[in-house]
This record gives sequence, C-alpha cells and structure tokens, in this order.
Amino acid sequence: MKFRPCIDIHNGAVKQIIGSSLRDSGDQAVENFVAQKSGAEFAAMFRRDGLTGGHIILLNKKDSPHFEATRAQALGALRAFPGGMQIGGGITDENAERYIEEGASHVIVTSFVFRNGEIVGENLGKLVHAVGREHVVLDLSCRYYPEEGHYYIMTDRWQKRTRTPLTKELMEYLKSYCDEFLVHAVDVEGKGQGIDERLVRLLAEETDFPVTYAGGIRSADDIALLDRIGGGRIDFTVGSALDIYGGSLSYEALARDFGKK
Repeated sequence: MKFRPCIDIHNGAVKQIIGSSLRDSGDQAVENFVAQKSGAEFAAMFRRDGLTGGHIILLNKKDSPHFEATRAQALGALRAFPGGMQIGGGITDENAERYIEEGASHVIVTSFVFRNGEIVGENLGKLVHAVGREHVVLDLSCRYYPEEGHYYIMTDRWQKRTRTPLTKELMEYLKSYCDEFLVHAVDVEGKGQGIDERLVRLLAEETDFPVTYAGGIRSADDIALLDRIGGGRIDFTVGSALDIYGGSLSYEALARDFGKK
C-alpha cells in the first residue's frame, strides 16, 4: 500500500474542495483549503520526497474563464516533477500526448470514455493509440445509489451519473486499456468523515491490478482500516486531512511510512 499525493487545481489555485459540491455553473465549489503555494511548489516537494504516482486534477472545464490559469498551474507542476505525476481533467485523444510530452507519467480519463452514460469503446481505442496503454489511468470515480444497490461511474467532474455500474466485470474489461485505476468515492470526497468501506471492499476484489482509492481519509485509523479491508493492495490519496492542506494528518509521516511499496 502506497501513499499517492494529489494536487487539485480550481480557478487557478491549488485547493481542497468537497467534491460533490463542484458546479461548472459559475465555477463554484465548497472550499476546505486554498493554498498559497503553487502547483509547482507542491510537485517539487513530492519529487524531493520520492512520492511518485500522484495525480494532478484540473477542476475547471475547458470553456471556463479560469481554465487557462488552472492549466498553467498544472503544467508548472508537471515540469517540476517530470515523469513523477499523472494528470486528469478534460483529457482526450487529441491532447493526451501533449501532456505526456510536458512530463506526465500518465493521463487520467473518465468523461472522454464514458459518454451519454455509456462506455465508448472507440474512444478507449483512440486513447491507447495516442499514448499507449502504459500511459493511461482510468478514473472510475463513483457514487452509491442505495435504491439500486450499485455504485455508478460519475463523469464531468463528478457531476453526471452514467448508466454504468462499477463492477468486477467492468474492471476486468477495462484492464486491457489502461495501466491503473483511480477511484474517488464521491459520496465522501472532501468531507473528512472516513473512508467508504463498501467501495473499498468492492475494489479489494480486484487483486492483481493497481488501484488507488481517494475519499474521506482523515486519520491513521482510516489508513489502517483501508489497509486491512484492501489486503494491503490498494494505494491511497489523502487531501483535505493533510497538514499541508490545512488538516492535521502529517504529510511527513505518510511520506516516510507509505512513500514506497
């Protein structure tokens, strides 16, 4: 189990937000923390500490007036840690190669692959053709719908529900198109209320493929629970709870104890 750092960028600033509060209309979000440091400064710190495989997420859509400032922050972070971080947010087959050239180890993709509620196999093929399967991470961020008893993939910065449930069979199918899965638990993302245990148990069924979980981690106890349920196989991201993002969980301790597998 490995700690994967994150840099979330919204309206041109590194932030921690409540994921379910994000709205494209007016570029709104409930903020937990707004950093004074740039994305490049955080990425340089992760590079110093040898924390590879973290992710940079652009939280503005392309037609937002803030998009270029957000993108500039993201490119600065990539250049500060070449080959060390992944990037997501508006990735398509047309821009994926550019981000790899700018220093991303992987591109993270959801909305380009899940269109109109369904998987678009053609777009999966286009991504792999553009950058190679080894540079693709599929973001299977999801929300639980109790009336149906399933998690459903969420797209467009976690605002739109697809008709695609997250299942072991789905992950088995998608493995041939990517190098890793990243899964944000949308129901608990940014709330600091603990992990989504039901989702972690589902992810733990995938035993032979890299998976990173994000959402709700607030304490060492949560990390220990994730380790136990996930059998030590699921990597994790911590956002708002980290002391570098205004929380109380020690970044230095996580980098020391979980920085490398």
